[in-house]
Amino acid sequence: MIGGLFLYNHKGEVLISRVYRDDIGRNAVDAFRVSVIHARQQVRSPVTNIARTSFFHIRCANLWLAAVTKQNVNAACVFEFLHKTVAILESYFGKLTEESVKNNFVLIYELLDEVLDFGYPQKTDVGILKTYITQQGVKTQSAAEQTQITSQVTGQIGWRREGIKYRRNELFLDVLESINLLMSAQGQTLSSHVSGRVVMKSFLSGMPECKFGLNDKLVLEKQSKASTQEAASMEKKAGAKNSIAIDDCTFHQCVKLSKFETERSISFIPPDGEFELMRYRTTKDISLPFRVIPLVRETGRTKLEIKVVVKSNFKPQQLAQKIEVRIPTPSNTAGCQLLCLKGKAKYKAAENAIIWKMRRMAGLKESQISAEVELLPSSDSATAQKQVTKAPISMNFEVPFACSGLKVRYLKVFEPKLNYSDHDTVKWVRYISRSGAYETRVQ
Repeated sequence: MIGGLFLYNHKGEVLISRVYRDDIGRNAVDAFRVSVIHARQQVRSPVTNIARTSFFHIRCANLWLAAVTKQNVNAACVFEFLHKTVAILESYFGKLTEESVKNNFVLIYELLDEVLDFGYPQKTDVGILKTYITQQGVKTQSAAEQTQITSQVTGQIGWRREGIKYRRNELFLDVLESINLLMSAQGQTLSSHVSGRVVMKSFLSGMPECKFGLNDKLVLEKQSKASTQEAASMEKKAGAKNSIAIDDCTFHQCVKLSKFETERSISFIPPDGEFELMRYRTTKDISLPFRVIPLVRETGRTKLEIKVVVKSNFKPQQLAQKIEVRIPTPSNTAGCQLLCLKGKAKYKAAENAIIWKMRRMAGLKESQISAEVELLPSSDSATAQKQVTKAPISMNFEVPFACSGLKVRYLKVFEPKLNYSDHDTVKWVRYISRSGAYETRVQ
C-alpha cells in the first residue's frame, strides 16, 4: 500500500526516511523536494503525482510528512494514517519540531516499524503501542518553559532587574477610587459601588520585599478576637469606620497570593517605577461625599423653577475640588435665568443642560443654585416638566479620601542584602476619590 514514508524540514532536508517497498527509489525523495517544497508556485493540493508516483503530504509546523506510493490507494486512509502518526509521535515526545525529531531518531524508527508492516498500517492506538514500546522520548522544552524553570530554580524575577540603585529610597502609594451612585429624589440610595485601584511608584534599591496591609474586614475580625483592647485602640485611630468588606480584588503578578490567602497580607517584590498593585470593588458601607437635593416646580404654562441644593458630607478640614453639577433642561427651553452664590453657572443650549462649576468646597457645607427656565409654548403644558424629570442630575468631583473607607494600615520595606531597613525608606500615601456615574433622580 504505502511504499515509503519521509519527513522533511522546511529546507527540504530529509530527517526521517523509511522505505517499505522496492518500487520506491531514492529519486522519489528529490522529486518531492523540487516539485512541492521548493516549488515556485504555491502547492494547494495535498496529493501530488510525479512520474506515476503519488505523494500524499501534510504539514506540521515547519515539517512535511509525506507518504509515497505507486499503487492506486485509498487517499482518505493514507491521510488518516499520517495524522495518526503525528499524534503518536507527539504522545511520546511532545510537540513535533525539527529539534525533537533529531533527539528521538531511534524511537521514531522503532515506532514506524510497529505502525507499518510492508506498507500496511497495523497498530496506531497509542495505548497499545506504549505496552510494546515503553521507551520515553526526549521532550524538547519551549523557550517560555525554559524561562519559567530558570525562574523557579534561580529565583529570577522577570518584572525587576537586579543592580538597581537610588541615592534616596522612596515609595509612593496612591489609593484611587471611582464612586458610582444612583439616588432617588427622596434621598434613598438605589445603587452604589466603589471601584478602586492601588497604584505604586517605587524608587527602591536592590531587590526589596514589601509588605502592605489594609483594613480588610477579615483581618481585623481575626485580630479583634485575639486582642480586643488592641482592636479598640486601632478603631479610635482609624475613625468610626474601622474595616471594610472587599467584594473582589485582583493583584499584580508580583504579589505572593499564598501569603494573602493565609495571612491576608500583601507581600511582593515591586517592579521599578510605576505599576498597578491591585484592583478592588466594594458595595457596602460607602461614604457618600455629596448629597444632591433637587426641586422642580411649574410656575406657569411656559415657566419652570429649578432649585438644586448640594450638601457635602465629609470632615470640615477636607476640601473637594473640580466640582461640576449638570442639571438637564427640557428640549423646548427658550432661555434660563441663573442665580448661584458660589461658583459659576451657565446654560448650554446645545447640550440642554445647566452646567454649575465650583473650584472647591469644604466639608459640612451646602450650596444652592436657582434657575428660572422659560419654555417655548407647546400644546401639552405637562410635557416640559415630564421631560426635565426623566434625566437625572449628574455630578463630577474629586475628594482627598477613600469613599470606601479603605485605609493603609502599614507599609513595610525589607532589603537585607543592601542593609537598609524600613526606617530608611521615605513613604508617601495619598487617597483620591473621583466621581464615576454619580447621579440623582429629579422625580
